[in-house]
Amino acid sequence: MDNVLELLDALEDVLDDCSTMPFTHKVMIDKEEFIEIITDIRLKLPNEMKQSKWVMEERTQILLSAQKEAENHLKEAEVKLNQLINEHEVTKKAYEQAEEITEMAKQHAREMRLGAMEYADEVLANVESSLAGLLEQVSQQFSSFEQYIQENISMIHQNRQELRGNKK
Repeated sequence: MDNVLELLDALEDVLDDCSTMPFTHKVMIDKEEFIEIITDIRLKLPNEMKQSKWVMEERTQILLSAQKEAENHLKEAEVKLNQLINEHEVTKKAYEQAEEITEMAKQHAREMRLGAMEYADEVLANVESSLAGLLEQVSQQFSSFEQYIQENISMIHQNRQELRGNKK
């Protein structure tokens, strides 16, 4: 027989198969057969207890291993979560810095545009002033030239008049 439970079943069978004493609940059993089954139980019991103990220890080891593995998975998940949070913070800071740099570049571009406009205005004002002065000079010289021509025309007209008067 293989295990203690089967041996106990065999004991029950022996008791069931025994003859009973009339008018009592007592039975007559084959002592040798009964002792042989009990001896087998005693022999098998330590092995089954060892196996049971081994199964319990193995179960405990499996549970501990599973618990350690679960803890490791939790730690890994926590590390990954922290990495994602840190990456998110880094990304957020990078966007903020990019926004600052863009804003500074826009401000610098505005300042350069205003500076260029002011410089261009100064250059155009100088050109305008120079042209106005040149126009004034040309106007004065033209007036002098016009006056000179007018005087010459007048003189020529007078000379012609004199020439005509002498002809008569």
